Amino acid sequence: MHKITGNRLKLLRIAALSLLFFTFYTLCAVRYPLLFAEDKIIAIVNKDIITQKDLNDFVNFTRIQLSAQYQGKQLEDKIESMKLDLLDKLIEDRLILQEAKRENIQLNPDRIKEKIDEIKNHYSSYTEFQGAIAKQGMVEADIEARIREQTLMYAVIDKEIRSKIIIKPAEITDFYQANTKLFVLPEQWEFQSMALNSESLANEVTKQYKDGQTLEDIGNKYSIMIDTFRSVRGGQLRKDIEEVLFRLKIDQVSNPIKIENSYYIFRLNSVIPPRQQNLIEVQNDIQAMLYNKKMQEALTKWLDKLKAQSYIKIL
Repeated sequence: MHKITGNRLKLLRIAALSLLFFTFYTLCAVRYPLLFAEDKIIAIVNKDIITQKDLNDFVNFTRIQLSAQYQGKQLEDKIESMKLDLLDKLIEDRLILQEAKRENIQLNPDRIKEKIDEIKNHYSSYTEFQGAIAKQGMVEADIEARIREQTLMYAVIDKEIRSKIIIKPAEITDFYQANTKLFVLPEQWEFQSMALNSESLANEVTKQYKDGQTLEDIGNKYSIMIDTFRSVRGGQLRKDIEEVLFRLKIDQVSNPIKIENSYYIFRLNSVIPPRQQNLIEVQNDIQAMLYNKKMQEALTKWLDKLKAQSYIKIL
């Protein structure tokens, strides 16, 4: 006869209790389908259940957070691309929160408020913020609860993983020496640009420059700001603009280009040849790269351990 370990017995008890609860819940759901539509259980994680509403709220909160970076169709496409992984992410979050509870992690209330204020600051007013979260079927208390959970997860991950990661100087040097090609700055083209509000003025500025006046003199005459920027070939600029700019010769100006409601004139200042960056220039970047790699590996290993020790069932 095989001996059942304490941990194994604990998992069996949790599974039995979860099955009993699920059976009762299913009978109720069959009798009252409309009442239980959003409360349908979709996963069990140890003694916690995850309902369809939990997943819907998780998607909605993710949409609110991503709205600082994405808008409209781009935002919805991003959410859609993440949906397949969101249940797995929600399960992992529950495991991390259970670990935070087990370790009795305490939070600073001021930190929660700061994070909520960060989200509010993405909106022009408190009314707009309230309207945005209401559109997702949430209230401010829901946002606070999600932020509290995120902060708890960050704290326990910081304790269990981040605080234990060390990057030695020799690792940075070794990585640089083995990957010098990664740290070659490509050829860069430096441009000046002027934005004008009418095509006639843009044509006049172009004519005056070709007649020998400098962009600085023209800018002072018409109170036009001159911007300087650098770019490389291939993808940084809109394709039609890139085709014009990278045909310019040094000191040559482009014909006016309409971009949205303004007309732009570009001048090529110089072409900066490719250059190998030295170790001192890139050591911080390498350290961040190595740290993130170790962090991801350690987090995956830790989560796999938590999963192996837990009862998880996706329904």
